[in-house]
Amino acid sequence: MKRGHLLRHLRRHGCYLKREGSAHSLWCNPATGAVEAVPRHPEISNRLAFNICRSLSVPEIGG
Repeated sequence: MKRGHLLRHLRRHGCYLKREGSAHSLWCNPATGAVEAVPRHPEISNRLAFNICRSLSVPEIGG
């Protein structure tokens, strides 16, 4: 899946960008305090996107 699609999904569910790194971006869910690294690749595997959503306590994309 495209990285932009995942980031839009995270924003829709209340997550925000905490900081940018050289290879990853750190995203935070203020409701739970969870922080997760999102790689800065144009394509992210569906399995990794599922794990990022689960770690941030966000519903999975398309589910």
